[in-house]
Amino acid sequence: MISRADTIGVFQIESRAQMAMLPRLKPEKFYDLVIEVAIVRPGPIQGDMVHPYLRRRNGEEEVTYPSEELKKVFERTLGVPLFQEQVMELAVVAAGYTHGEADDLRRCMAAWKRRGGLEPHQQRLTEGMLARGYTAEFAARIFEQIKGFGNYGFPESHSASFALLTYASSWLKCHEPAAFTCALINSWPMGFYSPDQLLQDARRHHIEIRPLDVHHSDWDCSLEPGENGQLALRLGLGLIRGLREEQARRLEAVRRLRPFSDIADLCLRADLDDRSRALLADAGALHNLVGHRHLARWAIAGVERQAPLFADLPAADEVPVDLPRPSLGEEVQTDYATLGTTLGPHPLSLLRDDLRARRCRSSQELDGLNNGRLVKVAGLVIGRQRPQTASGITFVTLEDEHGMLNVVVRLELAERQRRVLVGSRLMQVDGHLEQADGVRHVIAGRLHDLTPLLDGLDVRSRDFK
Repeated sequence: MISRADTIGVFQIESRAQMAMLPRLKPEKFYDLVIEVAIVRPGPIQGDMVHPYLRRRNGEEEVTYPSEELKKVFERTLGVPLFQEQVMELAVVAAGYTHGEADDLRRCMAAWKRRGGLEPHQQRLTEGMLARGYTAEFAARIFEQIKGFGNYGFPESHSASFALLTYASSWLKCHEPAAFTCALINSWPMGFYSPDQLLQDARRHHIEIRPLDVHHSDWDCSLEPGENGQLALRLGLGLIRGLREEQARRLEAVRRLRPFSDIADLCLRADLDDRSRALLADAGALHNLVGHRHLARWAIAGVERQAPLFADLPAADEVPVDLPRPSLGEEVQTDYATLGTTLGPHPLSLLRDDLRARRCRSSQELDGLNNGRLVKVAGLVIGRQRPQTASGITFVTLEDEHGMLNVVVRLELAERQRRVLVGSRLMQVDGHLEQADGVRHVIAGRLHDLTPLLDGLDVRSRDFK
């Protein structure tokens, strides 16, 4: 699961950069995860440590060591310095540092970007290495790598601790996916992905997701017995935008005393104000009490607050109304407006005919295409990132009904089409398909803003974080 980057929601290896590295590194044992956590960082990237490590791991480059003494320091990372502790060991073994001086080097590395202080170490390291038979070229390369650590070099101890959490998170996602997704949504906004993206991923993994229902939903998402001995995930009332927790908790408490018999019983016993009633109706949480959203809105409009003197009087009979069901498009649109997600069809599946007319392929249709092929793709924009280490490249993540699409937008195009890049919620990308080692990108040549096709659909992206 990890090697194919099926890691949405997994601690430390859920980012775009980590998911691009996983199919190349293909972790096989725990220490591989320790390296995976540490290698996708500004320090190793700027210090040119990533590609040499991958080439050596894949047998494309011979593993060499400057000396037998340094082999003990670098053997666990195939001769490439990836951790702060290795830099400190290097200074002791190859440059004659004391352990106290090596710790001072570590502190200078951490503070170098803010206030400098590495310059004295350059001379000290170079002189020490030359005196012990190492070349000036090796000393210069090591110092450049040390400067890279000043941007963000990971301690091996931290990476091992994180890797343990990564493995535990991966195990839960693999073996208890409903519980894993439920916990992530209840912890939101912690994490990298929105509840919508987590739920879409869960549905692609065939997890049963049950809708909001005042008969069953608590404030938080919860787990229920599902089919074939698997757990199902029940959406929680906390997903409803604008619903106050106090109102939802009161509803939850009175429901546990006895089930609601009808809309009036719900509204009066839970003491729901007009706003909460409307939010529950629009979110589809009253479906099993009264029917679809239009009927629910009609029903709550007929519930009046009763004075205590008249509380026991029988309610007047009402003539049933026959209101039309919302269309599929209206259902999806209202789902996103009220919950930020939908359990109906993915919006892109409703637009697929329009997108085919534009000759856009789905993410699924990219499978098997030749590397370098000209393609057109489209998807909801769920993320835009421009890392400092990416030389001005913006990475855009699109989502369609089958999964995610990774798009690379180079600086020149980003500046030329900035409005489309930043403002699109539904984006078409014309570009070249690039795929190798299980990693697939579309290198953008032109961007198109297709947001008007969404007709007001409220989807949100995670941008530049």
